[in-house]
Amino acid sequence: MSDIEGTLRSTGISAIAGVDEAGRGPCAGPLVIASVILKDVNAPELLRVRDSKALSEKVRESLFDPIIEHSLSYSIIEISPEEIDLKGLHKCNLEGMRRAVNALPIVPDYVLTDGYAIEGLSIPTLAVWKGDQVAPSISAASILAKVYRDRVMREFDAQYPEYGFAKHKGYITAAHTAALNKYGATPIHRTSFSNIAALL
Repeated sequence: MSDIEGTLRSTGISAIAGVDEAGRGPCAGPLVIASVILKDVNAPELLRVRDSKALSEKVRESLFDPIIEHSLSYSIIEISPEEIDLKGLHKCNLEGMRRAVNALPIVPDYVLTDGYAIEGLSIPTLAVWKGDQVAPSISAASILAKVYRDRVMREFDAQYPEYGFAKHKGYITAAHTAALNKYGATPIHRTSFSNIAALL
């Protein structure tokens, strides 16, 4: 358990929600934000929980169901490329974190977020620097968000097989750029991103 969560729990705060996102960087696909309240961050089934970026895709997938099974409450929300283009990525990220917390069936006592503070919540919150690396609840949320988003992008790969979404998940790669130059942008590309805007 991290010092942050340990300190909170030592004061009697037990329902701690971690919040994190996946998909800020890609130029295609949704932004996904997850929030989770874990029953016990020290559960043996959760010992491999880390920042999702530090885990292989196979390990992340293997942890998705155990995180849900060992949660008191969780939520996963999507923000579409259209909303990102309309409102801007950072605003959507902050708004998405609020939505994810408000969507929890159980109201948490405290909310920990990765890096960015959430405004507009009546619940006490703390933005944790590199939170997905030091707070298990945020790490668990990062895995839920990443796995969920990767699954969405694999579904889009079946819909748009020319682009290779299952492999690069919407991030810019040489292959993705080549596909964009050959086939143009799809409805799931973010037109506010400079490379897509230039293409259009």
